[in-house]
Amino acid sequence: MTNLYEQAWPLIRAVAAANRAGDQIENGALFAFDGEKLTPAATRAARPILRYDQGWRSLLDASDERQVCLDMYLPLLAARPAPPLVLAQLGQSLDGFIATASGHSHFVTGPTSIVHLHCLRALSDCVIVGAGTVAADNPRLTTRLVDGPNPVRVVLDPKLRLPLTRGVFRDGEAPTLRVRARGVPLPSELESANVQELEVATLGGQLDLPALLGELRSRGLRTILVEGGGVTVSAFLAAGLIDRMHIVVAPFVIGEGRPGLRIPSAAQLQDCVRPPPRVYALGGDILFDCDMRSHSAAESVAPIIRRVL
Repeated sequence: MTNLYEQAWPLIRAVAAANRAGDQIENGALFAFDGEKLTPAATRAARPILRYDQGWRSLLDASDERQVCLDMYLPLLAARPAPPLVLAQLGQSLDGFIATASGHSHFVTGPTSIVHLHCLRALSDCVIVGAGTVAADNPRLTTRLVDGPNPVRVVLDPKLRLPLTRGVFRDGEAPTLRVRARGVPLPSELESANVQELEVATLGGQLDLPALLGELRSRGLRTILVEGGGVTVSAFLAAGLIDRMHIVVAPFVIGEGRPGLRIPSAAQLQDCVRPPPRVYALGGDILFDCDMRSHSAAESVAPIIRRVL
């Protein structure tokens, strides 16, 4: 964690803060970094280390230890106004499971990958999880392992099966939005001052996910992290709503358990989803960073594993 936190993370946080300020950043703008915030690099005295051209680009030398982290996180930080971003994250075993058959999942991935997940939360406006994940893991969905703001927590609970005893509904650590199917009544025992309520229409018995994203964006939540579990991430993937996906693979075999991604299968392999990946080492785990909107061939990506921590 030392390299990321002490060297690269303050710079990444500064970029995120510049984005959230809401000011439009001109193409071609150069920025220096004073250790706390980005400053315009208008003079030679301020060495530019970032350039903005429809997105952030690092000007650091390849030998700079911060470069690999910027390479991974800058694509998630488009200056506003910009199209919203839906990022999905999932950690799984070599054989594609996110938990044992009994539901035990603490932790499939290693501690470095958990820090990375907290970084993703800090760079996101909100984090989405399904009711199954909250029931099984009772997650806090905060950024307690890194410096950065907690995202709004969005819990998909269409039929209101979760009790208020779950931590996200009680701890008050971050704004929490509970999403239920339109028409499902809210009983008085589930009312809480710590929870905002949102009703969303259903399609085929499932939440209308495009409508949900529209509601979140209307609330100013534009960078959206879909964190889990496998059913929820798979639903967004099957609906074609994911822009970028981080899949972390841990080097062990569960044998049988709760699956990660499951979407309808294409008849031919050439018709399967094949996003070009960038590959990173997170401790003992391997991260596949997949651009789901890219039309480049997967084979065109240099097969280099870059170590982040």
